[in-house]
Amino acid sequence: MKNLGFAAFVFIILFIACSKKESAGFSNEQEVKIQYDTTAIDSFSTGAVSVDIARKIKMSSPQYLDSVKQVRKLQEEEKKLKEELDKEAKKMLEEEKKKTDAEKKQKVSETSSASDTKTKTE
Repeated sequence: MKNLGFAAFVFIILFIACSKKESAGFSNEQEVKIQYDTTAIDSFSTGAVSVDIARKIKMSSPQYLDSVKQVRKLQEEEKKLKEELDKEAKKMLEEEKKKTDAEKKQKVSETSSASDTKTKTE
């Protein structure tokens, strides 16, 4: 009986010592999610692609190439419109210059003809 009591005592001590302990106020199972600004690359997994290669693949995709073509077309159209506007503005300036020159010549000819008539009348 002494051996049975001693064995039970040792069994209880071992059971308490080996039980899982929880500390008060602290949870070991807190999930911490860390946001990284880089892409993890596992070079041993299948389909592992570096960021540079992924960028090259994206840039070679048809959608990307189409969008680049559209942007180029828009830029060319804007450039053509600006050139046409510049040409029209230059033509308008030249026409205005011609008109002012013609008016100046008329004024000069009128003043000279008026002065000629005054000298003839005197």
